[in-house]
Amino acid sequence: MRGVMMYGPGDVRVEERDAPVIIEPTDAIIRLSATCICGSDLWPYRGAEPLFTTPQPMGHEYVGIVEQIGADVKNVVVGDFVVGSFVASDNTCEICQAGYQSRCIHNVMMGAIGTQAELARIPLADGTLVATPGQPDADLLPSLMAASDVLGTGWYGAVAAEAAPGKTIAVVGDGAVGLSAVLAAKQLGAERIIMFSRHPDRQALAREFGATDIIEERGDEGAAKLKELTGGYGAHGTVEAVGTQESMWQAINATRPGGYVGYVGVSHGVNLDGLDLFFTSVHLHGGPAPVRQYLPELIDLIWARTINPGKVFDLTLPVEDAAEGYKAMHERRATKVLLTF
Repeated sequence: MRGVMMYGPGDVRVEERDAPVIIEPTDAIIRLSATCICGSDLWPYRGAEPLFTTPQPMGHEYVGIVEQIGADVKNVVVGDFVVGSFVASDNTCEICQAGYQSRCIHNVMMGAIGTQAELARIPLADGTLVATPGQPDADLLPSLMAASDVLGTGWYGAVAAEAAPGKTIAVVGDGAVGLSAVLAAKQLGAERIIMFSRHPDRQALAREFGATDIIEERGDEGAAKLKELTGGYGAHGTVEAVGTQESMWQAINATRPGGYVGYVGVSHGVNLDGLDLFFTSVHLHGGPAPVRQYLPELIDLIWARTINPGKVFDLTLPVEDAAEGYKAMHERRATKVLLTF
């Protein structure tokens, strides 16, 4: 089968890989209908974090049709169209039952398997995969693809930021996760949604998704601008969707005392001084998003065409051109790239 491999920073290739096989009776094999490139895939691409192996299979987002199931799989059947989380989980342990499936005690990170490929083995299939009501129309594929990670992550960020009616929610980061957080905050009823963005195309999509205000300043200047827009108070909650030192403090400083920061950007080089944090009096809640918790609701919203999160994909390429997709996202010529087979 064809699959995307990364050999090192900037070195992405599409090669023949061994087709996956059932290893555990709880496994399923799916044939992907589409896959995509995530912003977090850019960290190793840019050399900001080491590869686990060299070469490393890439990808952790996936939708497709079940081709095989292990003997113990009961919740999906061959032929189902399914969406799964970027973290495989049993969905039965105490952590899963508390709503944090991404930290399941038996979790498997799908990035270690690599889903930018024609076929993928999904561990813990019963707890990970959610079948759609039927075979989706082609135009729903991008939105269902978004549900596998960025939509669920943005949703978690908005939930962690306590988005709700009457609240002002800010979003730091105008990539696919940040844009999804805007959409989520709108769906959750936030009264005012303030997006930090310097890119006109992303600003336009943020407004379409529900943003009421745009701030182009960043860092301390951006946080000060938000305080100015909110009468000196700050946002009730802020979604941090980048993962840098500057973005984290921008989110914290944009949030009023007693407010909530939902941090879902994968942290790189973030260090929080305890005394500085102490005097902010904010709640911090985040980490890897428990996408599996939200998948049934998100699929229903997409299926009913209530939301269209697939608009975050602004470049579609055949999987053979994955290297160009990585380059386009690295150079910020694309927000998020959909790969087709």
